[in-house]
Amino acid sequence: MAEDVDETCLFCCVQSQDRIVAELDTVYAMKDGHPVTEGHHLIIPKRHTIDFFAMTPQERDETSALLVLLQQKLLTDDSSITGFNIGMNCGESAGQSIFHAHTHLIPRRDGDTKKPQGGVRGVIPDKMGY
Repeated sequence: MAEDVDETCLFCCVQSQDRIVAELDTVYAMKDGHPVTEGHHLIIPKRHTIDFFAMTPQERDETSALLVLLQQKLLTDDSSITGFNIGMNCGESAGQSIFHAHTHLIPRRDGDTKKPQGGVRGVIPDKMGY
């Protein structure tokens, strides 16, 4: 377990459980507890840190590396996946509900929504179509 942890933090506590599916030195990955789609994963720094902007360069680099590794594994295991959304909520007004940095990797499939155009712009529904 990382040195800088918050014993009350959900993601700090996960590090001692069997939910971890992959890890590097500073980050780990687990399946999302409330998945948007099948295969939705979270990449989480082992150190308790609030969001992307507070992550170290190594944590950001290893998050990127783990995103690529998981993407490759998901594509190998599930031929129905045709795309991905990658996202992070930073701050309560942006939808962050667990204040420990975490990046979402959300597999997408053709037809999983009527109008996928706009993708992450859908965080503000009226701005998705343009």
